[in-house]
Amino acid sequence: MSAQDSGTAERRRQFAEEARSERPDLALLCLLLGAEAGPVGPEEPRPLRPGDVSPDPYGIDAAQIELDRLAGLLPHGIRTPAGWATALAELLGGRHEFGGSAADYQRLESSLLQQVLRRRRGLPILLSVVWIEVARRAGAPVYGVALPGHFVVGFGDPEQPVLVDPFAGGAPLTGEDAGLFVAGATGARLEPSMLAPARPLEIVLRILNNIRAWAAARPERTDVSLWAVDLSLLLPSHPARLRYERAQLLVQRGEFQRGAAEMEEYAAVLDAIEPTTAETVRHKAQAARALLN
Repeated sequence: MSAQDSGTAERRRQFAEEARSERPDLALLCLLLGAEAGPVGPEEPRPLRPGDVSPDPYGIDAAQIELDRLAGLLPHGIRTPAGWATALAELLGGRHEFGGSAADYQRLESSLLQQVLRRRRGLPILLSVVWIEVARRAGAPVYGVALPGHFVVGFGDPEQPVLVDPFAGGAPLTGEDAGLFVAGATGARLEPSMLAPARPLEIVLRILNNIRAWAAARPERTDVSLWAVDLSLLLPSHPARLRYERAQLLVQRGEFQRGAAEMEEYAAVLDAIEPTTAETVRHKAQAARALLN
């Protein structure tokens, strides 16, 4: 096994272990996820000099330090959810200009926590992770709110939350605003259950789903699709169909034998519940093997 493969295996072991821990660390999971995209370089690249070795090539330690630093900049003595929301908006949305725009949806970096901390740009869910992690370190009653179509942050009592939109720099959200997000995404009404605090693993799976959607629109990036699926499969709870998606990706990448074998394994799982689908999957496995000839 090469040093690179060994490093990947160790990061994934750590990711799986953290995901199965009693209290998963959201920041660490997001940073291990971000490391799959490769090393994080300086803003202005420079040639490496002989003997240069980065002690933190994937930016994991540096990102944790930055989250701690930002938390340390919050004022002391905040006592109300509204006070926390205002202070975070002034610090992150104002002084440090964290936010997003339509263009950020087109960049993989917008889903990688290391890069979001460096660029101060990202998708709503990653900007929300920054807010959650900075606020949590300072002792705020904070949580993520996974509205359909748009992720936001809540402070205080989930029954009567103070909501903000990190994508808009921390703009406050009324219940009516949240309802408009839901209606725009699903055509349905806002339900109280939609305001429930999102658990760390739910947040991580939603980030991975975003990455898979980004890569699916770019057939040349099957490498990204594959690691996003691999990490999703390491979570304690994930859609079973991801195993079939992984097999299809292997075939797309020319790994016909491995892809066919994984299709057959998935078909065996389906036999008892969807025998017709299982047979279809087996035919696709045969077709994949035929490509070897």
